[in-house]
Amino acid sequence: MSEQELFGRVALVTGAGRNIGRAMANALAAGGAAVIVNVRSNRAEAEAVVAEIKAAGGKAVLALGDVADAKAVPAMVEAATEELGRIDYLINNAALRQEKAFEEMSFGEWRDVLGVTLDGAFHCTKACLPYLKASGAGAIVNIGGLSAHTGSKHRAHVTTAKLGLVGFTRGLAHDLAPHQITVNLVAPGTIETARRADAAQPAHHLINNTLTGRRGAPEDVAAMVRFLCGPGARYVTGQTIHVNGGSYFG
Repeated sequence: MSEQELFGRVALVTGAGRNIGRAMANALAAGGAAVIVNVRSNRAEAEAVVAEIKAAGGKAVLALGDVADAKAVPAMVEAATEELGRIDYLINNAALRQEKAFEEMSFGEWRDVLGVTLDGAFHCTKACLPYLKASGAGAIVNIGGLSAHTGSKHRAHVTTAKLGLVGFTRGLAHDLAPHQITVNLVAPGTIETARRADAAQPAHHLINNTLTGRRGAPEDVAAMVRFLCGPGARYVTGQTIHVNGGSYFG
């Protein structure tokens, strides 16, 4: 991978304030892309990511907005493109990864998770599509998850939403191929991420072991996303790519 293989391009990363989202924003900026850093409400986190990118010599802008809001997303995209002029890459990463027993889960909680993960990907893709079509080398990367393929206790809503992204990826790959837009999904395995001090480990982390002998880092996922956006991945589309240290073979 060349140091600036994404130079002149612009990437929108949703849910980019922390962990994998933050790593992806930094990786794409390191590749030369200007980055639109989206968070739903935590301005301080987004500003920190923008500052990191700028400190490393890159270009980034902040984009506050709830991806589940059908009216907020087009406004967010319009504001960002007024400043940066284009969007070449869309990374649908925003998600809620809650855990709750199904018998205790309300319909509102079910809809909250599907709304951010699936509806959010729909709204962002719709809003970005004119720019991706104009790019000539557009790429969409959806971020799935290991538990969508293995199942997981107390994650019926999360696994449903994340597996729904697999179908979304495959359908879009067919629809958008004539516009030279690739669409792929990256499914992270057990990744070491920052959590609240009182937060328990996700249930699927306790039962999925890796062949590499370690859990992944956000940067492991970010490297794959950067590759899928670059010129070396133009023949890759419609795929689910697992980044999990060998804990699951898809």
